[in-house]
Amino acid sequence: MTAKSMMDKTSVDLNLATLKQCAPESVQAQPVVELVLALGSNYQADKYLPLARQRLAALGEVRLSTAFQNPDFTATLEQPKPDYTNQCVHLTLTTPVSLQQLQQTFRTLEGDCHRCRQNEPNQVRRVTMDIDILLIKRANETNSLSEKFISNEPMGNWIIMADRYPFKAHEEAGIEELISTKL
Repeated sequence: MTAKSMMDKTSVDLNLATLKQCAPESVQAQPVVELVLALGSNYQADKYLPLARQRLAALGEVRLSTAFQNPDFTATLEQPKPDYTNQCVHLTLTTPVSLQQLQQTFRTLEGDCHRCRQNEPNQVRRVTMDIDILLIKRANETNSLSEKFISNEPMGNWIIMADRYPFKAHEEAGIEELISTKL
């Protein structure tokens, strides 16, 4: 598998049911070489999505799905909420990074986008930027003293983050689009 593509649609179809699921806590220290993210914003998405994509590009090669506008699934007639703009991102890291470090990097990026995690009661929740890790691909090691390398096995070492599965419809659509365009 090349660093340019996660999988080739002509040779591999994504079958989420066959991928291993792990709780993020169980792979915190694992070096990650590629990942698929879900970006979301319900406030000034036209400002914050480009900023997030630019910052992610500083970490490696970025491939993007279409940005989808979706209603907030928690909205009700009594409590309407703004729509979200969602987009999936395939990121091939320049250098392997632990999942724990990536989570902190993404949390910092959300903060740089002025994400406020606490709202007043009865206040509409404005989310400038939300970054969720959907899938990760870990680096392999030939032995404990050797260099890390990426497996040549199609879908080898890809793991679904169990806390994000099953994926929302827009996440699944974004992943499928990334696959069909040969990530």
